[in-house]
Amino acid sequence: MSDAASAGPAAALLVVDMLNPYDHEDADALAEHAAQVVEALADLISRAREDDDVELIYVNDNMGDFAATRHDLVRRALDGRRPELVGPLVPADELPFIQKIRHSVFYGTALDHLLRQRGLSTVILTGQVTEQCILYSALDAYVRHHEVVVPRDAVAHIHEDLAEAAFQMMERNMGAEIA
Repeated sequence: MSDAASAGPAAALLVVDMLNPYDHEDADALAEHAAQVVEALADLISRAREDDDVELIYVNDNMGDFAATRHDLVRRALDGRRPELVGPLVPADELPFIQKIRHSVFYGTALDHLLRQRGLSTVILTGQVTEQCILYSALDAYVRHHEVVVPRDAVAHIHEDLAEAAFQMMERNMGAEIA
């Protein structure tokens, strides 16, 4: 690791898929639980912005619109069915924003390159959906030799039983810290 990397942040706080219009199958169940984590997640984001040891990075599904910009995704989410779940979490323009196309934050993105370039060996996964995108992203982080942390109160699920199984899998199989 270079001196520049060792002097910078040690961890990346990833905000995953929180720019959501909630207009899809399972949206109501997801929104119900997302409402329970928005405040804790907004607080975590605020603390990360003030902490020199944490880099804040947003990763969001482009929902099949490969021409969409960051601003398009924000606007769609704010114009969606649950803007109160999006408003407190909208990324500032100066923050890194990566669009993804499938469940994992690593699949088809430059995220791993960004993390390595900045010397970030720990990823803190927040957002939604615990038993889908968070779980698959944790596995992909693990196989790339990143340490994984998942704050339980900053991730939203659709199915509680599957989320609990996902936490167990991340902890047991990937060595993730469930905080």
